[in-house]
This record gives sequence, structure tokens and C-alpha cells, in this order.
Amino acid sequence: MPYPYAVHRSLASLPSMTDPLLVGVDVGSTNVKAVVYEPDGTAIARATTNTLTHYPRPGWAFYRAEELWVQVTRVLREAIGQVAEPRRIAGVAVASMGEAGVPLDARGTPTADVIAWFDTRTRDQAARLDALIGKDTLFARTGLSLEPIWSLCKLLWLQQHEPDAWRRTVRWLHVADYVAFRLCGVPATDASLASRTLALDLHRLRWDEEIIRTAGLQPDLFAPLVPGGTLLQPVTPEAARETGLPAGARVAAGGHDHVCGALAVGVTQPGTMLNSLGTAEALFLPLERPLTDPAVGHQGYTHGAHVVGGQPYVLAGQHTAGASIEWVRELLGLEDDDTAAYAALIAEAERVPPGSLGACFLPHLRLANPPHVDPKARGALVGLTANTGRAAVARAVIEGLALGSRRALEPLLTYPGVTAPREIVTIGGGTRNRLLMGIKATVLNHPFTVAEVDEATALGAALLGGLGAGVYADVPAALAPLRYTRSIVEPTADHVATYDAIYREVYQSLYATLASLNHTISDQQARLSHERSGVNSGGR
Repeated sequence: MPYPYAVHRSLASLPSMTDPLLVGVDVGSTNVKAVVYEPDGTAIARATTNTLTHYPRPGWAFYRAEELWVQVTRVLREAIGQVAEPRRIAGVAVASMGEAGVPLDARGTPTADVIAWFDTRTRDQAARLDALIGKDTLFARTGLSLEPIWSLCKLLWLQQHEPDAWRRTVRWLHVADYVAFRLCGVPATDASLASRTLALDLHRLRWDEEIIRTAGLQPDLFAPLVPGGTLLQPVTPEAARETGLPAGARVAAGGHDHVCGALAVGVTQPGTMLNSLGTAEALFLPLERPLTDPAVGHQGYTHGAHVVGGQPYVLAGQHTAGASIEWVRELLGLEDDDTAAYAALIAEAERVPPGSLGACFLPHLRLANPPHVDPKARGALVGLTANTGRAAVARAVIEGLALGSRRALEPLLTYPGVTAPREIVTIGGGTRNRLLMGIKATVLNHPFTVAEVDEATALGAALLGGLGAGVYADVPAALAPLRYTRSIVEPTADHVATYDAIYREVYQSLYATLASLNHTISDQQARLSHERSGVNSGGR
């Protein structure tokens, strides 16, 4: 699908460079990473730090733009400090979480905090958009099921609740775009990030001015659209001093983290599926064209544009995948950096029989997962007895995530235009959990291909940096030299029937059984929060 605007990049105008290096930056929900690669995808240096996230009250989470920038400069300096010849670095690009953005004033200074992608304070704004435009119309034009997490809802919240900041706001940049802006001074965004705003016409790959104006905003609030991998500018002298990047390094437009990961492992065509396992889980299936049945939106499935070429994809998954693992680790008293204790817990969970002694976990810790759309949903751990120890709880959480993947994927495969995947390629930190991967393969009764890539999301960003710097002529040329191993996780045949029975007899009806009770709890907590703070549940 072509972009309806010109791309100004002349590879011939770029200087030639022997043995170039590329840098990919990944600003994620959990970590900020910088990795330096050879053009064949070999990582030669890396650095990471925990993403500094603020949680002021239940349902709220935010970042501070300057803190994110400081973290990016820190990991860049550390990674580049490991490189013998930093001047070899030819290109850099940034990937990030999709829905969070930085509001900027006319001087490029942030005007407010960065509302986290998973923050749910914006429920009222989603309801307002439903009343103004309608969820089916929004889905038909943007490909997104109406939920509070989209950037447009965040902008409307800022307009309503922080009017002083809003009056100064002239630009909205996704987190990856903001980091690129700090690196080179050019504001731009690509379609993979723009398609997470609820303001992009997915069919024509341009900002939907009618939606934006109907919502009460101005179209020029959003950054100019360019394809991922488009050359923006070289690194500025100031950014070079702060990051250690050479001043001649080219900054290219980056993209959405899951989509950059899909690029790195070659998931670009129908018939393949990416299972990206990070804080959230993405089940990413390339399409020939977007799905138009409104029922797709009613079930919480969303579309987007691939980071290169703008090819459509459909996305299912879970909002709290790695986040559920972190939740149970904290619940059981394990420190974040205690890898030995975590490994011991997984070993204990492996000895628990399939079914976790009857315990079953519903991983709706932030929002409902497809095929449900429900901002009032809550998670659950059911079937507990006096025999349910810590190992059974840990296994139940892992099984719940695997069952949740099947619950999200199965209905999607029934729609015309969605090709059942011949290959499921898996990336992300969750792939290191051998128990999770084995149970996922068994629950779906399908082998999983684990791409053993050094930080696939960062690699995808680095490939975009290579396109912008002219290291690669096109996407096939970028993918051709990549070298990494793939391992296959097969289903455990003896457990397939057991998990199928648990799925059909318990898990498949778990959300519906608990929905009314969870709505009552959610409403009750909103009232209690109002009484304690003097603000309503919308965040005043």
C-alpha cells in the first residue's frame, strides 16, 4: 500500500561508508534499551535501564519526557562506550510503545506528563468519542476498536483537565518520535505509530482530519507522516555530546515496538504470525487488506500499518502478559533482580501437574483482552483450595496467559481475510520462560518458532536506521544478511487434551461469568476513590 506523500531520500547523496554500525533504541514499558549492531544483525554492544514510571493512583501511570530522554542518553552512552570506533555508527532509529505521546509547545518543550499507554483515566474521553463519532465509524476508518488507551483519548483528557498545559500545546509526538526529535530536531511520525492514535485514516494512510476536527482538535497538532526508515537529519551537535553518537550519524523515522520486532524477524506477509512477548503480548498477523466487519471492532481487535510499506495487519493479544508475570513475582515476594529465585520458582511450577490443581488465572489486570472490550474488567485467580501453594499459583498465571492467547486468537481466525498462520514466530523477554513457551505451544497445539535475536525490537529500529543512512537499499536488502538462530518449541502431545478441556470447560466462560461482579467492584472502587480524593473516576 503506497503512501500518499513524497519521500525525500536520495541514497546517492549519502556518503559511502565501509563497515558501518547501526544503533537501535527501544523505549518500552519496562526497559529502555540501546543496542549497537553490525549490518548482519550481530549485536556488539548493549545497555539497558528500567523505564522510570510513576503511579500516582490506581489506574493512572505516567512518564516524564525529560526523564525518558535522560534514560535514553544514559543507555546510548553506555552502549556506545563499548564500541572501539564510534565514528563507524552510520544510522540510528527509535522504537517505542505505541499510544503514549509527548505534548510539546512551540519551542519543543514538553507541556505535560506523558500518560502511559495502559493508563485508564481516559474512559470518559472514549465515551465522548463514541457519542460524537461512534465506535463503528471509528473502527471503519481507523481500524481500531474504541478503548481508552488511544492517543486521541489522552489528548482530550489533557484538553479537559490541564487547560494551562493545553493552551501551550502545539504538537503531539509519540515517545519514539520525541526521542528522534531530541536527536535531530525534526518532528515526524510513521504510520505504525500513527495507527495507534485513533486519528489515522488506515485505508489512505493519512491523518483523518474529519475525525480530528469532530473531536475538537486541530490536524496540525499531529506530526508530519513519513514512512519508517525515512532519513530525518543527522544527529545534532548537542545530541552528539549528550549521547556519544557521532555527529554525522543519520537519524531515521522509527516505529511501534511490536511492529519493529516483526520487521526484524521477517513477519511481513499473510500466513505468518508474530507473537511478541513483552509487558504486553501482541499476536500480530499481516493482512492483504483491513477487515471491515464491525464485529471485529466489537471484539477488541485492532489494525495498524506495518513499519515499512504501510501494509495492514490485525492485532490481538493481552494487555498484561509480562506484567502478569511481574505481578505474581511481586505477590510471592521475589525481587526483580533475583534471577536465581525466579528460576527456582519456575522449576517448582514445572513440577505442578497441568491444570495447576484447579487454579485458573484470568489475566485482565488492566483491561479486558480480545475478544472482549471492557475497561471495567478485572483479573481473577479462581479455583483455589488449601492445596494451592506458590508453585501452583505461578503455574496458574502462566497457564492463564497461554489460555488467554488462544482465547484472543481463535475468534479472529474465523473472519474472512485472516489467514491461519503456518508459522508462529516468537520474540521478546517471555521467550526465555521455557515453561510458558511449552504451555503456549501445547494450548494452541501448534509449534512455536523462537527467534533467538538480540533484542528484536531494537534490531528492527536499527534496520530502519540503516535504511535512512543508506546502508541498505530497501527492506529485502536489510533482511537478507541477518543471521540468527531459530529454535522450535513443540506441543507436549500428552497434555493437549487436558488443556483443551480446561479451555473449553473453564477458561472460555470465565470472563462472562465474572463480568457483572467485576463491573460492580469497579463502580464501587470508583465511588470510593471519589470520596477519598474529591475527584470523579474520569480523573478530575
